[in-house]
Amino acid sequence: MGILEKIAEIEKEIARTQKNKATEYHLGLLKAKLAKYRAQLLEPSKSAAGKGEGFDVMKSGDARVALIGFPSVGKSTFLSLMTSTASEAASYEFTTLTCIPGVIEYKGANIQLLDLPGIIEGAAQGKGRGRQVIAVARTSDVVIMMLDATKGEVQRALLEKELETVGIRLNKNKPNIYFKPKKGGGISFNSTVTLTQCSEKLVQLILHEYKIFNAEVLFREDCSADEFIDVIVGNRVYMPCLYVYNKIDQISMEEVDRLARRPHSVVISCGMKLNLDYLLETLWEYLALTCIYTKKRGQRPDFSDAIILRKGASVQHVCHRIHRTLADQFKYALVWGTSTKYSPQRVGLSHLVEHEDVIQVVKK
Repeated sequence: MGILEKIAEIEKEIARTQKNKATEYHLGLLKAKLAKYRAQLLEPSKSAAGKGEGFDVMKSGDARVALIGFPSVGKSTFLSLMTSTASEAASYEFTTLTCIPGVIEYKGANIQLLDLPGIIEGAAQGKGRGRQVIAVARTSDVVIMMLDATKGEVQRALLEKELETVGIRLNKNKPNIYFKPKKGGGISFNSTVTLTQCSEKLVQLILHEYKIFNAEVLFREDCSADEFIDVIVGNRVYMPCLYVYNKIDQISMEEVDRLARRPHSVVISCGMKLNLDYLLETLWEYLALTCIYTKKRGQRPDFSDAIILRKGASVQHVCHRIHRTLADQFKYALVWGTSTKYSPQRVGLSHLVEHEDVIQVVKK
């Protein structure tokens, strides 16, 4: 029996098992086995090395956004509208056969946008170049899931399942579980909260399935068996995702309103160029980028060239971006902007900067 057949068998078994107290250990073991087989499926076989081609696109700009969706939902049209790159668009499926990069210039930042070929059901198993598409998505900062507003719910559920299968967790935080394998001493289990979805016995069963007999486990939040398996496997990617419903000109106003009110969702029409500016604003929030401007002594700030950093960056990060030796020669910095109590404020390396702050670095 091949891996795909084993996965199908376990999925059937999980589907027909009732969820209650008596079956939670059985279900936990099945989920652990399923995660193991899926991991084996994603490992490239040695015989397949060197065959075919990937979508190796060099990471450039300040952030990377991947466009994922079924064929003919408007990904290529969207890329052509938002960037200066022309991606072929036609009324037949699979117009795009490889990865086409473009750059969105917004608020002084260069955001790399990747138009990926359409995903089909079974992509995680390698159908329709699905694995290469998903591998590129794993390296992105944000995923834009492009959906056809006329059949959005079905497409969304299928795409989420495909990405979940390969270890991409959308709009979720990493489970707050401390896990460390040891050389000996058995399994020590603790929790700082009351656990309702997982128990010590279930944790031990899952660890034994992974041939782990000595480990330290501490639950800092009430997590499920699935989340604990994610922590053991350790190669999961947690990333923000924007669900973009295209072709809203083909559905009723009530339906548009319903889709727009869903969490993490934006409604647009590429054909009629509707709501694209709001999508850009939302994308900027999800990327969590900050623009910092620099100023030389006795001169006006340079607003033409911003330093783009992640939210939560400090003055030290700004120094590293200007020059790698600047932090060593740093004496103090003067900062104008919302991160200060008064302008200009004299600050040290650990001061956290905010969007559109102006900074002047003084060296020793």
